[in-house]
Amino acid sequence: MKKTFSLILALLLMLVTLNVFAEEEASTSDPLSLWTEDAVAKEMLITYMAAITDKSSEDYIPPIDRIAVFDLDGTLFCETDPNYFDYTLLVHRVLEDPDYKDQASAFERETALKIVGQNNYGLSFSGLEVDHGKCIASSFAGMTLEEFNNYIQEFKKLPMPSYDGMNRGDGWYLPMLQVVEYLKANDFTVYIVSGTDRFIVRGIAYDSPLGLPPRNIIGSDETVVASKQGNEDGLNYVFVDDDVLILGGDFVVKNLKMNKVAVIIQEIGQQPVLSFGNSTGDASMAEYVTSNNPYASMAFMLCCDDTVRENGDEAKAAKMFSLCENFGWVPISMRDDWTTIYGDGVMKK
Repeated sequence: MKKTFSLILALLLMLVTLNVFAEEEASTSDPLSLWTEDAVAKEMLITYMAAITDKSSEDYIPPIDRIAVFDLDGTLFCETDPNYFDYTLLVHRVLEDPDYKDQASAFERETALKIVGQNNYGLSFSGLEVDHGKCIASSFAGMTLEEFNNYIQEFKKLPMPSYDGMNRGDGWYLPMLQVVEYLKANDFTVYIVSGTDRFIVRGIAYDSPLGLPPRNIIGSDETVVASKQGNEDGLNYVFVDDDVLILGGDFVVKNLKMNKVAVIIQEIGQQPVLSFGNSTGDASMAEYVTSNNPYASMAFMLCCDDTVRENGDEAKAAKMFSLCENFGWVPISMRDDWTTIYGDGVMKK
């Protein structure tokens, strides 16, 4: 009896082991399993990867030169609900935060109300991108980097207004996270090059499934100073033992359009071979990656055509599909190319 039981147990263990191996093999054989089988962008990326990792191929790229750059909002992460993460963060800070709203400047309140007008009535304001950057810098001035990150972590816990089952920090596009992992598995160095404030992007990525170190995250910039520096110029001040780094309160640059190209060469130091974006703010980055590149290069653009599972915009998506055709970028349809966006537990209200 004992021998029979042992034999049955051994067979069961063998079946379980085979199932595990089968699941692992399936996962390995299809690293982009959340993409539909007929997604052209998926096939083009896989074909590209096979060519540039084959040492016998004329398109082979050494690992040190395998660099990919990604936009954040609308490329890796929920772009609007009802607006960009950093826009909604400013509204929260200036108009809702009981510890700060009474201290907010008139300019900060005016800018936050413009964002509310944009959210509720579709209003458009010239220069809002830069005004927002200035207000992020001023409204969080004096915070240590750790305090700022903690503030962002608390904001990430708030529910997304347009979705059930998702908080503000959970808005990662799961199929795009698979792309990041696929690239890393093939010896790519991956960077985020975002128009959002650098420290806010790092806060969004902190303790998230993205899995990139802070040094690989580039964004719009504000000043950073030492806590005892006061108004003394950094050329004249020496950091001391009990100093800590704090936000200096001054906006430096909005990292959009051509500024993305400038910051890539300043911080990465070489031309990437892959670009992923979703808007005209990423057009310069896409063109820089694919123009006069010594290596085989590609640019992908997400098209926000899913209005059932996501806050899509069909007119904006149609414009991007047209731009992809004109510039030779590879379009990604959020509606047709992905089997899920945020996972089965998330539903758009």
